[in-house]
Amino acid sequence: MAATSSPTLLPLDWSLGDLLKHLGVPADRVAANPPPGTATENDVLEVYSRTGRLCELVEGVLVEKPMGWYESTLAAALIYFLHAYLEKHPLGMVAGEAGTLKILPGQVRIPDVSFVRWERFPGRRAPRGHLIPAVAPDLAVEILSEGNTEQEMDRKLREYFEGGSRLVWYIDPQTRSARVYTSPTQFTAVAEDGMLDGGDVLPGFQLRLGDLFARAEQGADA
Repeated sequence: MAATSSPTLLPLDWSLGDLLKHLGVPADRVAANPPPGTATENDVLEVYSRTGRLCELVEGVLVEKPMGWYESTLAAALIYFLHAYLEKHPLGMVAGEAGTLKILPGQVRIPDVSFVRWERFPGRRAPRGHLIPAVAPDLAVEILSEGNTEQEMDRKLREYFEGGSRLVWYIDPQTRSARVYTSPTQFTAVAEDGMLDGGDVLPGFQLRLGDLFARAEQGADA
């Protein structure tokens, strides 16, 4: 019996260069197995279970999410402030950098921090077990790292809003600044002394960006 190959979501005449140009990410972040174009949500879970590597699913391709210690401390600090807010305003659930979400059919993204309102979950209960919730976060936060490319982040931005996100924060540790997006083309630039505002997603939530960096860096000079 002749061997059959898994169907691919990519054009059959593409080269590796075509794929990398399309994705806008470096080759060392693209998984070779399963073959690009054939990966599924189950592969996202299997790779994480077997290797601990976090991969997003983009058009049947597993793309490893770049990780960094400082970026992780910023995400943890932001979650601290969000939890403090949610204790007084129990509107939904916040997840960290392993919070895998299917934001569009066949597209799995992993924001560094995400918030989803309770009414978006069936039965107003958080999903349990080895599942990838099929929901775009009301708030998606990406802590930019050296491994991210402009093309990649532009694409993520479009996908978040297409999936139903209402607010996206891009936080840049290098410039100690942020961009608060309310659509793929509308944003407010926030300097270190400026405020992250929750808008209609997190009414009343405000956080001075400098306080976020300060909490992440507590004890760094001790």
